[in-house]
Amino acid sequence: MLIAYILVKDQLPSVASLKTIQWQTPMQIYSSDGKLMNQFGEKKRIPLKLNEMPQQLIDAILATEDDRFYLHFGVDPIGMGRAVLGQIIGQNKGGASTITMQVARNFFLTREQTYIRKLREIFTAFHIESLLTKDEILELYMNKIELGHRSFGFGAAAQVYYNKEVKDLTLAQIAVLAGLPKAPSTLNPLRSPTRALQRRAVVLKRMLDSGYITTSQYQEANNAPITAKKHGAEIELNAPYVAEMAHQEMIERYGKEQAYTGGYKVYTTTPSKLQVAARNSVMKNIFSYDQRHGYRGAIKNLRSLAGNSQDENSNVDPLTPAEISQALSHVLLYENLEAAVVTQVLENTIEITLKDHEVAMIEWDNMSWAREYINDERQGAAPKTPAEILNYADVIYVENTKNGYKLSQLPDVSSALVSISPDNGAILALVGGFSFYQSQFNRVTQAKRQVGSNIKPFLYSAALEHGFTLATLVNDTPINQWDQSSGTVWRPKNSPEQYNGEIRVKRALAQSKNVVAVRLFRDVGINNVIPHMASFGFSLDDLPRNESLALGSASFSPLEVVTGFATFANGGFLIKPYLIERIEDSFGNIIFQANPEIACEDCDQINNMENSSADINLPFYQNTPQSNHGNIAIQAVDTDTIAKAPTIKKAKRVISAQNAFLMTEALNEAIWGADWSITPGWNGTGFRARTLNRRDIAGKTGTTNEAKDAWFSGFSRHIVTTSWIGFDDHSRNLGQTTSNSNLGKEQITGKEFGAKSAQPAWIDFMEVALKDQPIKPFEQPQNIVSIRIDKKTGKLTNRTDNTSLFEYFTLGTEPTEYVSRDISNEIFNQDKSDTVKDIF
Repeated sequence: MLIAYILVKDQLPSVASLKTIQWQTPMQIYSSDGKLMNQFGEKKRIPLKLNEMPQQLIDAILATEDDRFYLHFGVDPIGMGRAVLGQIIGQNKGGASTITMQVARNFFLTREQTYIRKLREIFTAFHIESLLTKDEILELYMNKIELGHRSFGFGAAAQVYYNKEVKDLTLAQIAVLAGLPKAPSTLNPLRSPTRALQRRAVVLKRMLDSGYITTSQYQEANNAPITAKKHGAEIELNAPYVAEMAHQEMIERYGKEQAYTGGYKVYTTTPSKLQVAARNSVMKNIFSYDQRHGYRGAIKNLRSLAGNSQDENSNVDPLTPAEISQALSHVLLYENLEAAVVTQVLENTIEITLKDHEVAMIEWDNMSWAREYINDERQGAAPKTPAEILNYADVIYVENTKNGYKLSQLPDVSSALVSISPDNGAILALVGGFSFYQSQFNRVTQAKRQVGSNIKPFLYSAALEHGFTLATLVNDTPINQWDQSSGTVWRPKNSPEQYNGEIRVKRALAQSKNVVAVRLFRDVGINNVIPHMASFGFSLDDLPRNESLALGSASFSPLEVVTGFATFANGGFLIKPYLIERIEDSFGNIIFQANPEIACEDCDQINNMENSSADINLPFYQNTPQSNHGNIAIQAVDTDTIAKAPTIKKAKRVISAQNAFLMTEALNEAIWGADWSITPGWNGTGFRARTLNRRDIAGKTGTTNEAKDAWFSGFSRHIVTTSWIGFDDHSRNLGQTTSNSNLGKEQITGKEFGAKSAQPAWIDFMEVALKDQPIKPFEQPQNIVSIRIDKKTGKLTNRTDNTSLFEYFTLGTEPTEYVSRDISNEIFNQDKSDTVKDIF
């Protein structure tokens, strides 16, 4: 033995690393409230301490793999002798490897069948036994061993095969897992239930012989059925776009190999409640848009549209169960859609067969929407019978709703929604498209689309910085400008094409007047407008240097747009969106804590106060260097300073508090502004948001030329949300719809634009987001005054009737001239004995 040791000692590995082993465990992405979004990494492992493993599992391993584990010194002479004897007489007397030797092989050696490798295994086992306790060795073994289906260790195997924690396994299930180390690929209960059953019997018999279980326990477990099924990680929150963003950031931060094997737990800024609300809102809006534009037909027909019905007198061959199953197995499913085959077309209903041969009915109310799709601008007549919609043997998509199965289809249109905190940029909800599994293209961060009238608040903000007020009159009349370079006349138009002559700035924004935006652009000047817009975080390269910018020809991502609007909500600060709040290692230690810049006027003063974090109720912050991944701020952390007192970083102020407040008031007018005392009366373009019954919201619609993109961006004091809808195919516009006589009064008809196409998702989401939040008016900053003005002229007035209103001004910009009122009509109608008094 000494000679053998001398021969191989230089080839022996150092086993000291076992003292500080870091398990290769997958990366897990969580919501801010701890809901698992996704798991990344090939190896599934859930490291456990030995005292976290049930005693019956430990007993099963010892009885099966090494019943003298606690008696030998790493090599079992009895087992070794038994194995050698078996080789000599040609009989299998069992393996010679102890648990310690298996640890040596699994961590340091290969599985090659040579005597030299076996010698290295033996001497490595001696070294391990001299370094570690028996419990430490057993713990390493039970966490390292491969158990099939990419599961390593018994914690992961319990989840993969039974979707349980090890402490919840039955004796029968424990015995199945304990039998896997011998041959995990062939003995696992998913691939070969029969062989797993036989191996389980061996494990149970050894446990019985070793005195670990009683005869009754043995019999009960031995008679139990094999119950294993394959389970993935228990995904608790469907947020694939959020998870993928965090996944990519982790790869950039740590590299792919370390990110996938380091066992990191990544906690995002996204609460599950808001993420669910965002997904539901986007799905509802996509299906609503898609279905009002008509039904594009079945996926295919298994009888080539041979007839509308199938009965005993029909020439159509009846569908077989096997044919239906095969057809359904080839249909790709996304989100809430299920596949079905039409098996009967009846007078008012349709019978369908789903997977597993389940039969269900689609009632008329759940299919009457399905008039024919002609193109994005036209739909066919409303159907009167199911036979006008579907045929026997059609393969279709359906949704299982609370009102029963509903005919559906895979939407053509795309959409996105993103919501952030204006206080620090935390991403609160994000949906990058209809289905991540259909398209991994994240339209929140990767799609730059023309923003249309969503650009106007930033232009109007520039106007307030250059001599305009909310009461300034601007000429709302058509523009005709000859473009000598192109030889054409540029005629920007309002939508709808209504013009009001002189109109106040605030009302012009509320009604989204295009020609007023162009006139403001001209008056402020391109050299003032573009730098001002860039201060909201927009790239100068994305801001065209021509007047089309005033109408939204610039292309931004929804994340860039929502970031810009956050500046109005937080009082004038530019924040940086971020997604990862903290990262924990496999032992639960925090190795990264986000340290975002805060929209905070008094940050410097707060930093000088004791216990400042408690005073302002902020998470733990630490000053750190930063880099950028797209539009997401990535902050590093110095783990050596993790225990130091927080230092709050102040976001950059880019507009004054007064400008932000006045713009917020103007955007509130876009929702709540209206005047029906005049002819024609008017509403703000975002008036549909009044259904939220909150005055503490503000927002702006946006529709591009030819309605290829529709937007709504809006906010309360503590949440900012942008909704977008459009086609990935830039050549398609959102079109228009006519009324479907089968549907009620609530249906959306006419041309598609921001308020009809994008705002419904915003409203549905904000209804959930604001439900438990108290109404919080936007705070009026210093040097803002409120003065009664004449609605028509914007001048001062003493009248208190419907010709006047209160308006906000930055101190020093308020009007000084009173309106001169035309009283000729009053003079004509009054009694001749009356005298005219108090003419203004």
